[in-house]
Amino acid sequence: MARRNGMMSDNLKAEIAKELGVYDTVKREGWGSVSSRDCGRIVQKAIEYAEKSMAGAQK
Repeated sequence: MARRNGMMSDNLKAEIAKELGVYDTVKREGWGSVSSRDCGRIVQKAIEYAEKSMAGAQK
């Protein structure tokens, strides 16, 4: 089964991971070593960024 391309850019994921304090794990062990909880936090933060961006564009 083919994997879909990611919806988030690698730069955005890295930025959020740094903000949440999990980037060291990503750097040492790769994205596969990031816990499900932390991945959820990254997605949640990305959604917050998108909502803020959309709210700013509507003004």
